[in-house]
Amino acid sequence: MNLTTAPITVRVTKAAQRLADSARTGRPCAPIRDLIGRNDGAAAYAVQQQVVALRIAGGAKVVGRKIGLTSAAVQAQLGVAQPDFGVLFDDMAYADGDTIPFDRVLQPRVEAEVAFMLKADLGFGDLSMSQVRAAVEYAVAALEICGSRVQNWDISFGDTVADNASAGAFVLGNQPRTLDAFDPSTVSMTMTVTGQDLSTGSGSACMGDPLLALQWLARQARDLGAPLRAGQIILSGALGPMRSVAPGAEANATISGLGDVSVRFSNETSDKDA
Repeated sequence: MNLTTAPITVRVTKAAQRLADSARTGRPCAPIRDLIGRNDGAAAYAVQQQVVALRIAGGAKVVGRKIGLTSAAVQAQLGVAQPDFGVLFDDMAYADGDTIPFDRVLQPRVEAEVAFMLKADLGFGDLSMSQVRAAVEYAVAALEICGSRVQNWDISFGDTVADNASAGAFVLGNQPRTLDAFDPSTVSMTMTVTGQDLSTGSGSACMGDPLLALQWLARQARDLGAPLRAGQIILSGALGPMRSVAPGAEANATISGLGDVSVRFSNETSDKDA
């Protein structure tokens, strides 16, 4: 069968299998846009849903969501001009100061973000900003370690959405703040990664306000039939440019109002999927 002319359901399944095989073997794969196109969001999220279902079938538990491509700087780095979102699993979570085996995430890149912990569901009503704010229990500084199953990060919008929005791992800070203690839109961010230029950014670089990014996600997730739930962790998306990491590197970020968060990358191997 010529896959380029096969029914979309067949191509979606083939794309999910390609990405799952890459995660399982630790070997990046060819882009999947040959199967689903560059910008077909419906097909890309259908692939993502199959990838997520495979992870859940393998024992992973959903703990939250991530918003991606919220910063103009990151959009420019990756050549993708609109936000997306993916799913966070329990085996992606690390604490401030942890060391992550370098091969834990394929082709890792790190970015600094705001992480929100939800205390209420966001699956009903008009999802106004006041409703979104009221659903947030607290926020912490966070690092997201993005990864791509697609070789050399050669991605289109369709590739990254299908690849669970290039989710890899995440690190949460340990200084929780409620929204009456700081304003996410006005925070400033600095991030250092061993041997690389400083990354700087701000809350306003994240779709104008990380809370606006959260509102966008809540509406998107509800419309796709998988609304945000109390107890979930939500990563806002980058506040500034991402940086690649190498074995032995250390990443440190400071977000005003939320404090510091750091992670190290070892040379050790891991038996976790990326």
